[in-house]
Amino acid sequence: MAAMTPSPDDLSEQLADLPAWEVVAGHHLHRLFRFQDFVTALAWVNLAGAVCEEQGHHADFLLRWGSVCVEIFTHDHGGLTDLDFRLAMALDRLPRVAELP
Repeated sequence: MAAMTPSPDDLSEQLADLPAWEVVAGHHLHRLFRFQDFVTALAWVNLAGAVCEEQGHHADFLLRWGSVCVEIFTHDHGGLTDLDFRLAMALDRLPRVAELP
């Protein structure tokens, strides 16, 4: 299935389902996830990595003490596609604190 670039209307609609995410320079999705400490943030990144593998679509992660910055875009497309929004929705559904192993 080929990745499709969202139209401006589709982009607005998809962002409505992702209120914590922002589109940066019309190129990629960005979100900062906050955590109670480094260990919890790292555990979440490991879960997020498994989701990326399942979807065959990989985000860029910047792990810091108590936070993870996530950027998503379709590298071989050079910008946003529907794949990016699907991955962002999946990451939003991951457990964040008490539910982590």
